[in-house]
Amino acid sequence: MGGHFVRRAPPEMPCVLPRATLREKLNTKKPLPAVILRAMNQASIKTVIVGAGGWGRQHARALLAHPDIDLRAVMARTPEKAAARAAEFHIKPYSSLPEMLTNERPDLVALCLPNQEHFAPTMEVIQAGIPLLVEKPLVFDLGEADALLRAAAAKNLFFAINFNHRYGRPAQMARAAIAAGELGEIVHATWRFGGEANVSSHPHANLIETQCHGFDQLEFLCGPIASVMAEMTRQTGGGFRTVALSVRFASGAVGNMLGTYDSSYAYRDAHRLEIGGTRGQIIIEDTVRRYTLQRAGRETAEIWEAGYFNDNARAFQHTFDAYLLAMIEAFKNKKQPPVHARAGRRALALAWAAVESFTTGKRIDVPVDPVSDAAPDM
Repeated sequence: MGGHFVRRAPPEMPCVLPRATLREKLNTKKPLPAVILRAMNQASIKTVIVGAGGWGRQHARALLAHPDIDLRAVMARTPEKAAARAAEFHIKPYSSLPEMLTNERPDLVALCLPNQEHFAPTMEVIQAGIPLLVEKPLVFDLGEADALLRAAAAKNLFFAINFNHRYGRPAQMARAAIAAGELGEIVHATWRFGGEANVSSHPHANLIETQCHGFDQLEFLCGPIASVMAEMTRQTGGGFRTVALSVRFASGAVGNMLGTYDSSYAYRDAHRLEIGGTRGQIIIEDTVRRYTLQRAGRETAEIWEAGYFNDNARAFQHTFDAYLLAMIEAFKNKKQPPVHARAGRRALALAWAAVESFTTGKRIDVPVDPVSDAAPDM
């Protein structure tokens, strides 16, 4: 029986060519694809994911595409869910967090769990002394938020949270325009965001788990919020599904927020942000769809919309990819995350101040912690 014999290198022998050498051989100056770096054993950050839901899938997709990430494993609450997600991304499945942390010894853990189940697994990762990225909301309880931040600070851990709305192209353009003085002095801002309800037993789920983006985005662009007043309705049942807030910024500017689970994400302008200043106005539509800058007195405006081939910029999920790039760069350089978990605690404090306002019928002052992420630099 004829044929030929192919001698294969042992599978455990990694490619040891330096990145620069391989770039030269491939005749490219571009960053090498993640799959090549993993094959070269040069994807250096061992990472695992806790959570196999829809947003956990986005974490897996984005992490797997990053050239410095060696995505090892995923943990889910059931072996079946873990196995299904692990098979999709060719990683290891676990249904036990301690077992995964012990076996994989990760450099970084990404937690993407149901909104009201964040505290215990997050604390477990912190107590294990492993740097981490968590999803919003940080937690629902301020005492739990403080406990997590204290525990992480005691171990000097990298502790990031994903407020990905900051990394949409329109938000980044707005941040740059405001810093350049295009709006002059900010006088007022309006945030509206709503769609179908998440399944939740918490009466303030919309305010805490979804409008946290509004608190964070307003402070990211307009500076710290100094006080809040609130009206809420549970007209359709299932907790206070629609909230209307008035806010005063520390600068003296004023604003309002309308957040709802009595709407649809299918509607145009499910999300809209307007910021008005003495020299101009910025409008952001649907987070990633359109950015408009118009100067006072002018009948023309500057508009950005993603181009025909620019799928990434117009896809909401890719705001996480943009954040991940900045976060991993900070992690590699032993810097604080671009959005620290303190920002999650800050949004939670503003949410509970709104609840107190609604309960008491009073305006509630919200002091700004000098080490909070209320007005971070980027």
